[in-house]
Amino acid sequence: MTDERILAIDIGAGTMDVVLHDPAQPMENAVQLVLPSATAIVGKRIERARREGRAVFLHGNLMGGYHTTNAVWRHLEAGLEVYATEKAARTVHDDLDLLRKRGIQISDEAPRHAVAVDFRDVDLARLERTLAAYDVTLPATIAVAAQDHGFSPKYSNRLFRFDHWRRTLTPGSTLVDHIWPTPPDYMTRLVAIQDDVPGAIVADTGPVAVLGALEDERVASEAERGACIVNVGNQHTLGLLVHGEELFGVMEHHTEAVTTEKLEHLIGKLVAGSITHDEVFDGDGHGALVLERYRDVHPFPFVAVTGPNRHLAAPLGWYEAVPHGAMMLSGCFGLIRGVRALAARGATPAPVLGTPR
Repeated sequence: MTDERILAIDIGAGTMDVVLHDPAQPMENAVQLVLPSATAIVGKRIERARREGRAVFLHGNLMGGYHTTNAVWRHLEAGLEVYATEKAARTVHDDLDLLRKRGIQISDEAPRHAVAVDFRDVDLARLERTLAAYDVTLPATIAVAAQDHGFSPKYSNRLFRFDHWRRTLTPGSTLVDHIWPTPPDYMTRLVAIQDDVPGAIVADTGPVAVLGALEDERVASEAERGACIVNVGNQHTLGLLVHGEELFGVMEHHTEAVTTEKLEHLIGKLVAGSITHDEVFDGDGHGALVLERYRDVHPFPFVAVTGPNRHLAAPLGWYEAVPHGAMMLSGCFGLIRGVRALAARGATPAPVLGTPR
């Protein structure tokens, strides 16, 4: 029999959310896990080495930063040595010359005195062992979402990230266009994930969270008339103007720089179509873009919010999307919906092959 199950993995700054969807069962009965993210785990391992006064050797693959990167900088500030392979080092910054100047020693060899810390966003073998303890096997189709700024060694990663939005958010583009059997080659984190999970579908985590919010019946109904859906994640806040699944505008910011008042202001201007890229970027965000054709269909007065920091929007009275009764799994539900859409288009996902490298 054909295995039609889909394993969806949504990687955030704080958690790695997992849903194993079996179309023979209701989504509510799917295997569901909310686990610590790899960057949170690795960050703690580096912090432990710092408390012990030991050098670290970073190896493995490129992965997500944030906790990892912050821990590396603190290690150097404490006067401790950091060694790293080129691939692992690019987790901290794409510019290896800058890293060398900051004190990171690029090397393929692990010094004997250093604590070895393995870098990778997805340890599929470990997840497989976890599921096997409950007699659950991995399916043929695996989809993984992560936030990727892209490869920009000499250029602002916030601007590079928004250049990506300008390339992809064009008239007629949809949420599913941010899910790829083969990602753009400059999305190096997603490329690295495919190295660790060969054959996986990969995606941008913000858009799939919004796509997953459409699994909430109220949000789906309102989106048919036009809606603004906001994902307030642990690291990024993303607002998208959506009609059905078609995109008309975007605003992306760092959650740590957003207050309730600022969120209300930014989303209000996004819905009005008056937001500018510069005001978002100058406030330490990534930027904003509203398509000209939004003038013909706006405004989208209905605003839905999802994400682990949705409490920032609680005083604003926006609708809280709860797809399948599990807000934290919006990204996973979006991945599953997206993989189905790709299959309907004829872009059938390749099965995961062999052992992860």
